Amino acid sequence: MPLPDTMTAIEITEPGGPDVLKSTTRPVPVPGPNDVLIRVAAAGVNRPDAIQRAGHYPPPPGATDLPGLEVAGEIVACGNSVEGLAVGDSVCALTPGGGYAEYCLAPAAHCLPVPDDYDMVRAAAIAETCFTVWHNVFERGRLRKGELFLVHGGSSGIGTTAIQLANAFGARVLTTAGTAAKCQFCESLGAERAINYKEEDWPQVVREIAGRSGVDVILDMVGGRYIQPNINALGMDGRLVMIGFLGGSKAEIDFSRIMVRRQTVTGSTLRPQSDEAKAGIATALRTNVWPLLDSGVVRPIIHETFAFRDAAAAHALMESSAHTGKIILTMDGN
Repeated sequence: MPLPDTMTAIEITEPGGPDVLKSTTRPVPVPGPNDVLIRVAAAGVNRPDAIQRAGHYPPPPGATDLPGLEVAGEIVACGNSVEGLAVGDSVCALTPGGGYAEYCLAPAAHCLPVPDDYDMVRAAAIAETCFTVWHNVFERGRLRKGELFLVHGGSSGIGTTAIQLANAFGARVLTTAGTAAKCQFCESLGAERAINYKEEDWPQVVREIAGRSGVDVILDMVGGRYIQPNINALGMDGRLVMIGFLGGSKAEIDFSRIMVRRQTVTGSTLRPQSDEAKAGIATALRTNVWPLLDSGVVRPIIHETFAFRDAAAAHALMESSAHTGKIILTMDGN
């Protein structure tokens, strides 16, 4: 069956709130030599999508302006240099953008098989969080079995994935969340202690649990006023990994503690990294994480699904922080 010339997509009409997301018609993209074209069944909604929509996270050079960093669907065309994938394969993929559309390009090396017994909605909920968590917690943060790990925002898509993966690899897990229900859910996923940051002094609770040894690795997406308390909570050779700044990107920091305790402060963004770097992460995921997804030891947490045409409502929900886990757009009914 021949591919259509055009497709329905959700575009950002101008920088602004969720209401600037509108349906549009775009040409169906053509895969380059190392790309595949995916007929999208479902796409994940992620915080970077909202930051791009607001005008603060432009796509990298050469990438589409359409939002959407992860999809699941069926490959319908392959570039002439693609090996190991074929038309008809079902995949989930990390994309450079363009996931909010009927068809989306992805580098073949950034595609992974749909885990056993997953439908497309569940498959669309794993790429972005798994790439982010693996790279930042296990590669940059070097989390190891037996270490103490703190992740802020434990009820988010990133947080729920980080809790499960850290627990699966034998780390002790602490987390913060904003309601008693979210804290209880985080503990059900494997967190030793979830701290309600609205009702408890999270640095004090962490000190009581960690003692003089401190925390080994912290994954933080808040920044701002959390940065110095994070550094204070780290132990000798502790690692703080920053992946977001919901609370601001600036803070006054006492570097003496970093020096005396030989701490590392690092961070990353995923989208601007090279195709080769992301391909390396995909290879590591296939080896280390996909068996856990196939067996059910780790699973995506999905809060709600929306039709593509309701992308604005999906963004509004995400920015309300009322969700637990992932928000997914489905192509059913557009």
